[in-house]
Amino acid sequence: MAVQSVESSTTSVALGPAVALSCRECGERFDLGPIFACAACFGPLEVAYDLPTGDPEALRRRIEAGPDNIWRYAPLLPVPENVAEKPSLNPGFTKLVKADNLARELGVTGGLYVKDDSGNPTHSFKDRVVAIAVEAARAFGFTTLSCSSTGNLAGAVGAAAARAGFKSCVFIPHDLEAGKVVMAAVYGGDLVGIEGTYDDVNRFCSELIGDPLGEGWGFVNVNLRPYYGEGSKTLAYEICEQLGWRLPDQIVIPIASGSQLTKIDKGLKELIALGLVEDRPYRIFGAQAAGCSPVSRAFKDGHDVVRPVKPDTIAKSLAIGNPADGPYVLDIARRTGGAVEDVDDAEIVDAIRLLARTEGIFAETAGGVTVGVTRKLIERGVLDPALTTVVLNTGDGLKTLDAVAAGPSATIRPSLEAFRTAGLATG
Repeated sequence: MAVQSVESSTTSVALGPAVALSCRECGERFDLGPIFACAACFGPLEVAYDLPTGDPEALRRRIEAGPDNIWRYAPLLPVPENVAEKPSLNPGFTKLVKADNLARELGVTGGLYVKDDSGNPTHSFKDRVVAIAVEAARAFGFTTLSCSSTGNLAGAVGAAAARAGFKSCVFIPHDLEAGKVVMAAVYGGDLVGIEGTYDDVNRFCSELIGDPLGEGWGFVNVNLRPYYGEGSKTLAYEICEQLGWRLPDQIVIPIASGSQLTKIDKGLKELIALGLVEDRPYRIFGAQAAGCSPVSRAFKDGHDVVRPVKPDTIAKSLAIGNPADGPYVLDIARRTGGAVEDVDDAEIVDAIRLLARTEGIFAETAGGVTVGVTRKLIERGVLDPALTTVVLNTGDGLKTLDAVAAGPSATIRPSLEAFRTAGLATG
C-alpha cells in the first residue's frame, strides 16, 4: 500500500486532535490513513496528536460534562468532534470497584480496585478499541469491518458494525469457547473459523488486506490498528478520573498482543502532560498465562527480544504466541519499576473463584490471570500492598464457562426435611 509523508500530503482527514501517524522506532511521520507499518523501517505506527493546551481545570470540566462513555474524552482521541452524535455502542465509563473484601484476602492495605470492563456492551474492553476503529473506518471510506480475533474482538466488531451500518466479516481460531462463538455470530455478519492458532488467523488477515478480495475492508487490528489501539487509553483516563483525577500507584494489566498495556501507559503520560493529574511515579505490571507467556519469560530472563511460543492455556483471549507489542511491554515494565509475571491454569481458575467469592465479579479467564498474578506478586514481595493498586478485569465470565466447574450445592426434594437433611441450613 502506497503511503505519503505528512509533509507532502495534500489531503486531510477530520479525526479531531490526531494530526499524523508516527513510527515508534524511527519517528518518521505519515498522513492519517489505513496504514500500520513504517515505510522507512517497518516499525509500528501510532497516532500523533495536537492535544488541547491551556487551563487543565477547564479541560477537566469539559470532560466531566461529557457523556457517560468514552466520548467524554473525544478531545484526546482520534475521532471527529461530533462523534457522540453518530450511531455507536457508546462503550466505556465502566465501574471502578473498590475491592475491600479481595484486599483483605490478599493483604492489601493501600486500597485495591478492580476496573471491571465486563460492563461494556459486548462484555469486554474490546468495545472501546472497536469504537475508535469504526470512526477511522468511516473517515477512510471502508464498507466492511473485519478482524482477526481470539473471541472478544469478533463479538465487538460484529455488534459495532451492526449498529454503525457496516458489513462485517470476522476471523477466529476454529476452537474458541462456545460462548464467544455465539456472541460473534449473532449480529448477522460473517464469522469464519480458521484451522490453527490466533497467529495463523492474523497472518491470513494480513494476506487478505493485500488481495482484491479485501478491497474496501477495514481490519480493525491490522490496517486500522493505530487508531484501534488508542481506545485502550480510555481505560487510563477513566481510572484516573474515577480515583479523583489521580494516578494509581500500581496497575496490573493482562497481556495478549501487549497493545492494551502500552496504550494505558500512553494515556497516563498524556494526562500528566496535560496537567490533569499530578506527575508522580506509577508502576505497571503485566500478566500472562503460563501456557502463553513469551513476554513474562523474556522479562524474567532479562531479554529484550520476545521469542514466539505455541499457546496452550485456558485463557484463550490472551493466547497470542507472538505478541506484536511485547518488546514495548518490557520497556514499560522496566521503566516504571514494574514486572511481568504469569500464572498457570489452576491458578487462573482459583483466582476467578476468589474474585467471584469476594467481590461478586465473575471474570473471564483473562481476569483470573490478572487477579492471580496480583496475588503472586504480593506473595513474592514485588507488588507493594501498602500502595493504591488497580487490577483490570477485561471480560465477562459467562464467555468462558468451560473454565470453571460449578453447580448446585445439593439437589433435594421440595421439603424442609430434605433441606435440613442436606445440612445446608446455617441459621
